[in-house]
Amino acid sequence: MNIGQAAAATGVTAKRIRYYEQIGLIEPAGRTDAGYRHFDGRDLHTLRFIQSARRLGFSMPKISNLLALWRDQNRSSADVKRLAKEHIAELEQKIAELQSMVGTLKHLSHKCSGDARLECPIIAGFEGEQL
Repeated sequence: MNIGQAAAATGVTAKRIRYYEQIGLIEPAGRTDAGYRHFDGRDLHTLRFIQSARRLGFSMPKISNLLALWRDQNRSSADVKRLAKEHIAELEQKIAELQSMVGTLKHLSHKCSGDARLECPIIAGFEGEQL
């Protein structure tokens, strides 16, 4: 199937598929005599794997590591679990940071009267108060 069909079948845009080829995340697709990319079932399976990892927030370098483990028939599930646990810790850190941001903005919004006055605790907070 061509790149447009592969994109439709996997949910990965054609542009992103080309990018994955460019950065070496996937092998370059085979080409037809006319020079068009041709994708087979193995290629689609790899693209779906990448798409699943992206949906879970894995970075490209970590997806590359996951792909290597996926392809390695001698891998240990402990190696895969280690990567997953590292990612969980990173996500939990991001969640904590986002919760802190929400708390700060709620606090500043609560202090702001939201009327016609010039003074605004939200702006003052951005100007240098310790957030």
